[in-house]
This record gives sequence, C-alpha cells and structure tokens, in this order.
Amino acid sequence: MAHDNGSFEALTFSLGGEVFAIDAQVVREILDPIPVTEVPGAGNFVGGLINVRGRVVPLADIKVKFGMETTEATLDTRFVVVEIDVAGEPTTVGLLADKVHEVTEIGGGSIEDTPEIGMKWRAELIRGIGKRGSEFIIIPNIERIFEAN
Repeated sequence: MAHDNGSFEALTFSLGGEVFAIDAQVVREILDPIPVTEVPGAGNFVGGLINVRGRVVPLADIKVKFGMETTEATLDTRFVVVEIDVAGEPTTVGLLADKVHEVTEIGGGSIEDTPEIGMKWRAELIRGIGKRGSEFIIIPNIERIFEAN
C-alpha cells in the first residue's frame, strides 16, 4: 500500500531479463517450484494449478500477457502467491517469476507514468515505471492483467 508520499514496499522479481515490482502487501508467500497440474485445453497464461497448503491455486505466467518468451524453469524460478481483487472478489493466484530479488521501498517521486510510445507492452497493463539508481522497474497492474483474460 502506498505511503503518504506515494512510495510503497514492493517485491521485486525478474521476468525475461526485466525487473518488475508488485505491492508487497498482496504477496502471501514465495515458493520454490512445486508440481504443477496442467489443465487440458487451458491457455498459456493460466495453464496449470498448484496445491498451496491444501488450496487449489491457479498458476499464471504473466510473461504471456506481455508477449515475452516463456522459458523453462531454472534453479532461480519461484512461484509468488498473491491475493488480488479480480472482478471485485479476493482471489489467490500464483505468479511465475524467473527470479525473486527483494522487498524494497519504491519512492513515489521515482515512479513515472507509462510512456505512450516506445513501450513494448500494452500501457494499460502497466501501473508505472519506477527508477532505482540507474535501473528501471516495471510496476504491472496485476488486477488489470487478470481482468484482461
């Protein structure tokens, strides 16, 4: 959740060589890869289910929404379990991450609106672009990514 100055605690992770950040308050846990039950006929975006403490949780590869190349799991791959609002309902989903980095504060003053040109992704899926030092951090709009199924 944003602090008074617009900054927020964020979990940073990598997807396809880019650094992304989501609000740490929506993160429930970070898991090493566990068995995934493939769903026949499901698309590439949410193609499987995982068992998280006895609950069936859909596993999403948000690289699909961003048109990024999907890759095989590595030693760094993690499942980030989040709880978000989808169509007004609290929903638990797992997100595939190539690598999880850290929880860090992203300053509100360092977040800029998504530029309309020069972006390789659909602007409506991005909440903003943060800067930390010389590094750009993409802040996706996770709720909109799941609404745009």
